[in-house]
Amino acid sequence: MLIVGDIGGTKTALAVYDPEIGARQPVKKKIYPSGKYASLEAMLKEFVKDVDEQITQACFGVAGPVLDDQARVTNLSWVIQKDSLSRALGGVPVWLLNDLGSIANGIPFLEDSDLETIHAGESVEHGAIAVIAPGTGLGEAFMTWNGTRYQAHPSEGGHVDFAPSGPTQLELLNFMAPRFGHVSYERVCSGTGLPNLYDFLLYSGKYEEPDWLREHIDQTDDPNPVIVKAALEGRAEIAEQTLALFVSILGGEAGNLTLKILATGGVYLGGGIPPRILPQLKAPAFMETFVAKGRFSEILEKVPVHVILHPEAALFGAACYAIEMEHNS
Repeated sequence: MLIVGDIGGTKTALAVYDPEIGARQPVKKKIYPSGKYASLEAMLKEFVKDVDEQITQACFGVAGPVLDDQARVTNLSWVIQKDSLSRALGGVPVWLLNDLGSIANGIPFLEDSDLETIHAGESVEHGAIAVIAPGTGLGEAFMTWNGTRYQAHPSEGGHVDFAPSGPTQLELLNFMAPRFGHVSYERVCSGTGLPNLYDFLLYSGKYEEPDWLREHIDQTDDPNPVIVKAALEGRAEIAEQTLALFVSILGGEAGNLTLKILATGGVYLGGGIPPRILPQLKAPAFMETFVAKGRFSEILEKVPVHVILHPEAALFGAACYAIEMEHNS
Protein backbone atom coordinates (compact mmCIF):
# COMPACT_ATOMS: atom_id res chain seq x y z
CA MET A 1 0.00 0.00 0.00
CA LEU A 2 1.06 3.56 -0.71
CA ILE A 3 0.41 6.73 1.28
CA VAL A 4 -0.10 9.76 -0.92
CA GLY A 5 -0.69 13.36 0.05
CA ASP A 6 -1.59 16.72 -1.47
CA ILE A 7 -0.14 19.24 0.99
CA GLY A 8 -1.57 22.75 0.90
CA GLY A 9 -1.45 25.80 3.10
CA THR A 10 -5.16 25.55 3.90
CA LYS A 11 -5.94 21.84 3.67
CA THR A 12 -4.12 18.57 3.21
CA ALA A 13 -5.52 15.44 1.58
CA LEU A 14 -4.01 12.11 2.65
CA ALA A 15 -4.93 8.84 1.00
CA VAL A 16 -3.93 5.18 0.83
CA TYR A 17 -3.71 3.48 -2.57
CA ASP A 18 -3.38 -0.12 -3.67
CA PRO A 19 -1.08 -0.21 -6.75
CA GLU A 20 -3.13 -3.07 -8.17
CA ILE A 21 -6.34 -1.02 -8.03
CA GLY A 22 -4.74 2.14 -9.38
CA ALA A 23 -4.81 5.90 -8.78
CA ARG A 24 -8.50 6.46 -9.40
CA GLN A 25 -9.79 4.67 -6.34
CA PRO A 26 -8.10 5.30 -2.97
CA VAL A 27 -8.59 2.65 -0.33
CA LYS A 28 -8.90 5.37 2.31
CA LYS A 29 -8.84 9.17 2.14
CA LYS A 30 -9.17 12.00 4.63
CA ILE A 31 -8.98 15.80 4.43
CA TYR A 32 -7.25 17.69 7.24
CA PRO A 33 -7.07 21.43 8.05
CA SER A 34 -3.32 22.02 7.67
CA GLY A 35 -3.06 24.88 10.16
CA LYS A 36 -4.29 22.75 13.07
CA TYR A 37 -1.18 20.54 13.00
CA ALA A 38 2.35 21.40 14.04
CA SER A 39 3.85 19.30 11.25
CA LEU A 40 3.06 16.83 8.51
CA GLU A 41 4.57 14.11 10.69
CA ALA A 42 1.99 14.86 13.39
CA MET A 43 -0.81 14.64 10.85
CA LEU A 44 0.55 11.38 9.42
CA LYS A 45 0.76 9.86 12.90
CA GLU A 46 -2.95 10.43 13.32
CA PHE A 47 -3.78 9.20 9.81
CA VAL A 48 -1.69 6.01 10.06
CA LYS A 49 -3.51 4.94 13.23
CA ASP A 50 -6.56 4.21 11.09
CA VAL A 51 -4.61 2.43 8.32
CA ASP A 52 -4.43 -1.29 8.99
CA GLU A 53 -2.15 -1.99 6.05
CA GLN A 54 1.58 -2.38 5.41
CA ILE A 55 2.89 0.81 3.82
CA THR A 56 5.70 0.31 1.29
CA GLN A 57 6.19 3.82 -0.16
CA ALA A 58 4.87 7.37 0.19
CA CYS A 59 4.60 10.37 -2.12
CA PHE A 60 3.63 13.93 -1.23
CA GLY A 61 2.85 16.84 -3.49
CA VAL A 62 3.70 20.11 -1.74
CA ALA A 63 2.43 23.62 -2.47
CA GLY A 64 5.90 25.12 -2.54
CA PRO A 65 9.37 24.58 -4.02
CA VAL A 66 11.14 21.28 -3.32
CA LEU A 67 14.91 21.68 -3.05
CA ASP A 68 17.42 19.12 -1.74
CA ASP A 69 14.65 16.77 -0.56
CA GLN A 70 13.11 19.53 1.53
CA ALA A 71 10.08 21.75 1.03
CA ARG A 72 8.50 24.73 2.70
CA VAL A 73 4.76 25.03 2.27
CA THR A 74 3.75 28.46 1.04
CA ASN A 75 1.46 30.13 3.62
CA LEU A 76 2.31 27.51 6.29
CA SER A 77 5.14 27.21 8.82
CA TRP A 78 5.90 23.56 8.06
CA VAL A 79 9.32 22.43 6.87
CA ILE A 80 8.88 19.08 5.14
CA GLN A 81 11.94 16.83 4.98
CA LYS A 82 12.09 13.57 3.09
CA ASP A 83 14.21 11.75 5.70
CA SER A 84 12.01 12.89 8.58
CA LEU A 85 8.87 11.66 6.82
CA SER A 86 10.53 8.35 6.05
CA ARG A 87 11.37 7.84 9.73
CA ALA A 88 7.82 8.76 10.75
CA LEU A 89 6.51 6.07 8.39
CA GLY A 90 8.85 3.33 9.57
CA GLY A 91 11.67 3.84 7.08
CA VAL A 92 9.74 3.46 3.81
CA PRO A 93 10.94 5.34 0.68
CA VAL A 94 9.38 8.81 0.40
CA TRP A 95 9.06 11.02 -2.68
CA LEU A 96 8.53 14.79 -2.49
CA LEU A 97 7.02 16.60 -5.45
CA ASN A 98 6.05 20.19 -6.10
CA ASP A 99 2.23 20.38 -6.34
CA LEU A 100 2.40 21.38 -10.01
CA GLY A 101 4.78 18.49 -10.58
CA SER A 102 2.11 16.28 -9.04
CA ILE A 103 -0.55 17.60 -11.42
CA ALA A 104 1.80 17.16 -14.38
CA ASN A 105 2.56 13.54 -13.48
CA GLY A 106 -1.14 12.72 -13.71
CA ILE A 107 -1.74 14.28 -17.13
CA PRO A 108 -0.75 11.21 -19.22
CA PHE A 109 -3.31 9.19 -17.23
CA LEU A 110 -6.27 11.57 -17.49
CA GLU A 111 -9.33 10.38 -19.38
CA ASP A 112 -11.55 12.36 -21.76
CA SER A 113 -14.07 12.95 -18.97
CA ASP A 114 -11.32 14.62 -16.91
CA LEU A 115 -10.78 17.33 -19.51
CA GLU A 116 -12.60 20.14 -21.29
CA THR A 117 -10.93 21.10 -24.55
CA ILE A 118 -11.18 24.80 -25.31
CA HIS A 119 -8.98 24.66 -28.41
CA ALA A 120 -8.47 21.38 -30.28
CA GLY A 121 -5.33 22.38 -32.16
CA GLU A 122 -2.96 19.75 -33.56
CA SER A 123 -1.04 17.89 -30.86
CA VAL A 124 2.48 16.76 -31.78
CA GLU A 125 3.26 13.24 -30.55
CA HIS A 126 5.76 13.34 -27.68
CA GLY A 127 5.82 17.14 -27.85
CA ALA A 128 6.48 19.09 -24.66
CA ILE A 129 3.45 19.79 -22.45
CA ALA A 130 2.79 22.97 -20.45
CA VAL A 131 0.80 23.12 -17.20
CA ILE A 132 -0.42 26.39 -15.73
CA ALA A 133 -2.67 26.38 -12.69
CA PRO A 134 -4.32 29.44 -11.15
CA GLY A 135 -5.61 28.45 -7.73
CA THR A 136 -4.75 30.23 -4.50
CA GLY A 137 -1.42 31.00 -6.19
CA LEU A 138 -0.24 30.56 -9.77
CA GLY A 139 1.65 27.35 -10.45
CA GLU A 140 3.52 26.42 -13.59
CA ALA A 141 5.25 23.22 -14.71
CA PHE A 142 6.08 21.38 -17.88
CA MET A 143 6.68 17.86 -19.17
CA THR A 144 9.14 16.46 -21.69
CA TRP A 145 9.38 13.05 -23.34
CA ASN A 146 12.48 11.13 -22.23
CA GLY A 147 12.22 8.37 -24.81
CA THR A 148 9.94 6.05 -22.83
CA ARG A 149 7.60 8.30 -20.83
CA TYR A 150 6.81 11.89 -19.95
CA GLN A 151 8.92 13.40 -17.19
CA ALA A 152 7.57 16.31 -15.13
CA HIS A 153 9.63 19.41 -14.37
CA PRO A 154 8.41 21.82 -11.66
CA SER A 155 9.05 25.55 -11.74
CA GLU A 156 8.24 28.74 -9.88
CA GLY A 157 7.23 30.48 -13.10
CA GLY A 158 4.21 32.10 -11.46
CA HIS A 159 6.60 34.44 -9.64
CA VAL A 160 8.28 35.94 -12.71
CA ASP A 161 7.73 39.60 -13.57
CA PHE A 162 4.26 40.49 -14.79
CA ALA A 163 4.63 41.82 -18.35
CA PRO A 164 1.61 44.00 -19.21
CA SER A 165 0.03 43.74 -22.64
CA GLY A 166 -1.89 46.81 -23.73
CA PRO A 167 -2.74 50.08 -21.98
CA THR A 168 -5.11 48.63 -19.35
CA GLN A 169 -2.57 46.11 -18.12
CA LEU A 170 0.10 48.81 -18.12
CA GLU A 171 -2.16 50.89 -15.87
CA LEU A 172 -2.60 47.81 -13.69
CA LEU A 173 1.16 47.41 -13.31
CA ASN A 174 1.52 51.08 -12.37
CA PHE A 175 -1.25 50.60 -9.79
CA MET A 176 0.32 47.45 -8.33
CA ALA A 177 4.01 48.41 -8.25
CA PRO A 178 3.81 50.90 -5.34
CA ARG A 179 1.86 48.33 -3.34
CA PHE A 180 4.07 45.29 -3.85
CA GLY A 181 7.37 46.43 -5.34
CA HIS A 182 7.81 43.27 -7.37
CA VAL A 183 4.64 42.48 -9.31
CA SER A 184 4.58 38.83 -10.36
CA TYR A 185 2.00 37.03 -12.47
CA GLU A 186 0.71 35.43 -9.27
CA ARG A 187 -0.20 38.92 -8.00
CA VAL A 188 -2.60 39.39 -10.93
CA CYS A 189 -3.53 35.87 -12.07
CA SER A 190 -4.55 33.72 -9.11
CA GLY A 191 -7.01 33.51 -6.25
CA THR A 192 -4.90 36.00 -4.31
CA GLY A 193 -4.58 38.15 -7.42
CA LEU A 194 -8.23 38.44 -8.46
CA PRO A 195 -9.10 40.94 -5.69
CA ASN A 196 -6.14 43.05 -6.85
CA LEU A 197 -7.73 43.29 -10.30
CA TYR A 198 -11.04 44.26 -8.73
CA ASP A 199 -9.40 46.95 -6.58
CA PHE A 200 -7.58 48.33 -9.62
CA LEU A 201 -10.78 48.67 -11.65
CA LEU A 202 -12.58 50.19 -8.68
CA TYR A 203 -9.74 52.67 -8.14
CA SER A 204 -9.77 53.60 -11.84
CA GLY A 205 -13.25 55.05 -11.43
CA LYS A 206 -14.38 53.57 -14.72
CA TYR A 207 -16.90 51.21 -13.17
CA GLU A 208 -19.44 51.68 -10.42
CA GLU A 209 -19.59 49.26 -7.51
CA PRO A 210 -23.16 48.27 -6.59
CA ASP A 211 -23.93 48.60 -2.88
CA TRP A 212 -25.09 44.98 -2.67
CA LEU A 213 -21.78 43.76 -4.10
CA ARG A 214 -19.70 45.79 -1.63
CA GLU A 215 -21.87 44.46 1.20
CA HIS A 216 -21.30 40.86 0.10
CA ILE A 217 -17.54 41.41 -0.26
CA ASP A 218 -17.27 42.99 3.19
CA GLN A 219 -19.11 40.06 4.76
CA THR A 220 -16.70 37.37 3.57
CA ASP A 221 -13.07 36.43 4.15
CA ASP A 222 -12.73 35.35 0.50
CA PRO A 223 -14.18 37.80 -2.04
CA ASN A 224 -13.37 35.62 -5.05
CA PRO A 225 -16.56 33.52 -5.12
CA VAL A 226 -18.61 36.70 -4.75
CA ILE A 227 -16.82 38.47 -7.61
CA VAL A 228 -16.86 35.43 -9.90
CA LYS A 229 -20.54 34.68 -9.22
CA ALA A 230 -21.52 38.29 -9.96
CA ALA A 231 -19.48 38.16 -13.17
CA LEU A 232 -20.89 34.85 -14.38
CA GLU A 233 -24.44 36.01 -13.69
CA GLY A 234 -23.84 39.36 -15.40
CA ARG A 235 -25.03 41.29 -12.37
CA ALA A 236 -22.21 43.83 -12.02
CA GLU A 237 -20.07 45.29 -14.80
CA ILE A 238 -17.08 45.76 -12.49
CA ALA A 239 -17.12 42.04 -11.68
CA GLU A 240 -17.46 41.13 -15.35
CA GLN A 241 -14.53 43.35 -16.28
CA THR A 242 -12.45 41.93 -13.42
CA LEU A 243 -12.95 38.42 -14.73
CA ALA A 244 -12.35 39.53 -18.32
CA LEU A 245 -9.03 41.09 -17.29
CA PHE A 246 -8.09 37.91 -15.40
CA VAL A 247 -8.84 35.74 -18.46
CA SER A 248 -6.82 38.04 -20.71
CA ILE A 249 -3.78 37.90 -18.40
CA LEU A 250 -4.07 34.11 -18.04
CA GLY A 251 -4.25 33.70 -21.82
CA GLY A 252 -1.17 35.84 -22.28
CA GLU A 253 0.91 34.01 -19.68
CA ALA A 254 -0.25 30.59 -20.94
CA GLY A 255 1.00 31.65 -24.36
CA ASN A 256 4.29 32.83 -22.84
CA LEU A 257 4.83 29.47 -21.14
CA THR A 258 3.96 27.65 -24.36
CA LEU A 259 6.62 29.55 -26.29
CA LYS A 260 9.28 29.12 -23.59
CA ILE A 261 9.11 25.33 -23.73
CA LEU A 262 7.61 25.00 -27.24
CA ALA A 263 4.66 23.04 -25.85
CA THR A 264 3.53 21.40 -29.07
CA GLY A 265 2.02 18.55 -27.02
CA GLY A 266 -0.57 20.88 -25.52
CA VAL A 267 -1.34 23.23 -22.67
CA TYR A 268 -3.30 22.12 -19.60
CA LEU A 269 -5.02 24.62 -17.31
CA GLY A 270 -5.19 23.27 -13.75
CA GLY A 271 -6.02 24.75 -10.37
CA GLY A 272 -9.37 25.55 -8.84
CA ILE A 273 -10.31 28.58 -10.93
CA PRO A 274 -10.44 27.41 -14.60
CA PRO A 275 -13.24 24.82 -14.14
CA ARG A 276 -15.38 27.52 -12.52
CA ILE A 277 -15.01 29.99 -15.40
CA LEU A 278 -15.27 27.66 -18.39
CA PRO A 279 -17.70 29.92 -20.32
CA GLN A 280 -15.19 32.79 -20.17
CA LEU A 281 -12.27 30.55 -21.15
CA LYS A 282 -14.21 29.16 -24.12
CA ALA A 283 -15.10 32.66 -25.31
CA PRO A 284 -12.78 34.21 -27.94
CA ALA A 285 -10.84 36.51 -25.56
CA PHE A 286 -8.69 33.78 -23.96
CA MET A 287 -7.41 32.32 -27.23
CA GLU A 288 -7.00 35.78 -28.75
CA THR A 289 -4.51 36.72 -26.05
CA PHE A 290 -2.98 33.23 -26.02
CA VAL A 291 -1.97 33.44 -29.69
CA ALA A 292 -1.13 37.17 -29.77
CA LYS A 293 2.63 36.62 -30.03
CA GLY A 294 3.46 38.41 -33.25
CA ARG A 295 5.50 36.28 -35.64
CA PHE A 296 4.83 33.14 -33.58
CA SER A 297 1.04 33.38 -33.55
CA GLU A 298 0.75 30.71 -36.23
CA ILE A 299 2.61 28.20 -34.04
CA LEU A 300 0.40 28.95 -31.04
CA GLU A 301 -2.78 28.52 -33.09
CA LYS A 302 -1.84 24.84 -33.55
CA VAL A 303 -1.33 24.13 -29.82
CA PRO A 304 -4.21 22.27 -28.09
CA VAL A 305 -5.51 23.84 -24.88
CA HIS A 306 -7.40 21.83 -22.23
CA VAL A 307 -8.90 22.54 -18.82
CA ILE A 308 -8.35 19.84 -16.17
CA LEU A 309 -11.70 18.99 -14.58
CA HIS A 310 -10.45 16.26 -12.23
CA PRO A 311 -11.34 17.60 -8.76
CA GLU A 312 -8.19 16.22 -7.11
CA ALA A 313 -5.66 16.44 -9.89
CA ALA A 314 -2.64 16.93 -7.58
CA LEU A 315 -3.52 13.93 -5.39
CA PHE A 316 -4.25 11.83 -8.48
CA GLY A 317 -0.94 12.81 -10.08
CA ALA A 318 1.05 12.06 -6.93
CA ALA A 319 -0.66 8.65 -6.76
CA CYS A 320 0.21 7.98 -10.42
CA TYR A 321 3.84 8.82 -9.69
CA ALA A 322 3.94 6.64 -6.55
CA ILE A 323 2.39 3.68 -8.35
CA GLU A 324 4.89 4.02 -11.18
CA MET A 325 7.78 4.11 -8.70
CA GLU A 326 6.35 1.08 -6.90
CA HIS A 327 6.12 -0.91 -10.12
CA ASN A 328 9.69 0.08 -11.07
CA SER A 329 11.18 -0.81 -7.67
